[in-house]
Amino acid sequence: MATTASNLRVIITGATGMVGEGVLHECLRNPNVEAVLVINRKPGGVTHPKLREIIHGDFYNLSSIQDQLGGYDACYFCLGVSVIGLSEAEYFKITHTLTLHVADILSTRNPQMTFCYVSGASTDSTEQGRTMWARIKGKTENDLMKLPFRQVFAYRPGFMKPDKGAKNVLTLYKFMGWMYPIGRALFPKAFITLRELGLSMIDVTRRGYDKKILEVSDIVATAARANGNKI
Repeated sequence: MATTASNLRVIITGATGMVGEGVLHECLRNPNVEAVLVINRKPGGVTHPKLREIIHGDFYNLSSIQDQLGGYDACYFCLGVSVIGLSEAEYFKITHTLTLHVADILSTRNPQMTFCYVSGASTDSTEQGRTMWARIKGKTENDLMKLPFRQVFAYRPGFMKPDKGAKNVLTLYKFMGWMYPIGRALFPKAFITLRELGLSMIDVTRRGYDKKILEVSDIVATAARANGNKI
């Protein structure tokens, strides 16, 4: 299932958020990525020779732009919201319905695509647990795996350290960033950098991986593999 191609063409969603911004910057500087398309609701403010941006307000209906979404090797789906303040129906619509709509369109136009979905630590693959967001994330992962992509990976990161100079850093991470070196040393299975996340996605697109769900240890391992074990 792997390809060692060094001219990857990738789509990124959520590039105006913290996770998507980190993945975007790694793709822009990575020599194995030839072109990047971002789909944003508002301008992201990033310019680069590799980068093309589509501004589109309704992710529940991509019909007007779907003809522009063919010819890509990967989608790095970093779009998501916090469950705080949302009902189960609202969270399901944003997390599952929206994601599956985008993925379904991409799978029909890019059957050889690798789809990487940023899920979350403690996601419930059984879909039966008591925690609402974990059940919905689990169903989203499971349903993505059923689509006719070349390969699908669900990412379950923990604490993620943004790149220096990142613009879209969540307030929590601004105040807790000092914890990263300590947390990484004491709890290596819970802390990664966003650079590692981006490197991992590029690596599994090119080389595949023997697991469909990537926990922190898998993200670190594939990022190191992508970077010649020099992180």
